[in-house]
Amino acid sequence: MSAKRAGNQTLSFLTRRFDEAGISPRKKLGQNFLIDLNLVDLLVRAAKLGPEDVVLEVGTGTGSLSVMMAPLAAAVVTVEMDPQLFQLASEEFESLENIHQIRADILKNKNRLNPEVLEEVERQLAVAPGRRFKLAANLPYNIATPLITNLLALDAPPRTMTVTIQKELADRIVAQPRTKDYGALSVWVQCQARAEIVRVMPPSVFWPRPKVDSAIIHIELDETLRARIPDRAFFHTFVRAMFFHRRKYLRSVLASAVKGQLDKPTVDRILAETELDGQRRAEELDVPTMLRLAEAVRAAMP
Repeated sequence: MSAKRAGNQTLSFLTRRFDEAGISPRKKLGQNFLIDLNLVDLLVRAAKLGPEDVVLEVGTGTGSLSVMMAPLAAAVVTVEMDPQLFQLASEEFESLENIHQIRADILKNKNRLNPEVLEEVERQLAVAPGRRFKLAANLPYNIATPLITNLLALDAPPRTMTVTIQKELADRIVAQPRTKDYGALSVWVQCQARAEIVRVMPPSVFWPRPKVDSAIIHIELDETLRARIPDRAFFHTFVRAMFFHRRKYLRSVLASAVKGQLDKPTVDRILAETELDGQRRAEELDVPTMLRLAEAVRAAMP
């Protein structure tokens, strides 16, 4: 089944609809609407949706992306915290029974997803065997990092995440060691998934125009990669600590990360056993090396 084209995602439609409702886009909520219909189509195609997919959309907006995805997927769970946009979108969904709207913040707090949303996704996944969880959205910029980070921390994260985000964030996700963009987020995503930038987009394809370039990024979970991590929660905490002072040398930053748990002679022993030079920096370590170091630290913990 083909997707319904997002005919109501044009600038003229959006401005008229907002004027009729007496509302304006809210900058503090990261409301920037993708108005290039070809790029909306590209986002949907890159998500590779099928009839067994339960799609989470964060930032419903006026509902045009939900309407495009509904004919392709088993269910769309779409989340919007703005009550006015929630109402506008609900008017678009009257004849689409597989769209499930939730008015809420996707984040319970910075480190936890909203359980109401996760429960609805679980309900839709349980409707039939073989259903798969995916994320597809034009994400509000201010929640992109915690959303992607927390979804990957789940025991059963989305099989794919296809989203529009700031280009700067996309660059960080796909960055390689020894580059300025490589950091904790790069390692956290790449230790579990394969990520690629599908398209870079200028500010002119959004309304209102953001001040930065954006990108469509596609992240695909890789269970083989994920199976290398014995304790994901420990690894996540460890990686963030290793990049907290990214310009410090490895010995110093590792000693700080385990302060109060391991002494400096133990840190030196771990570095020797993993054959790592304490005068290197964390940003030089690729994902397999970071995993090896983290596991050596975990094994030495009391």
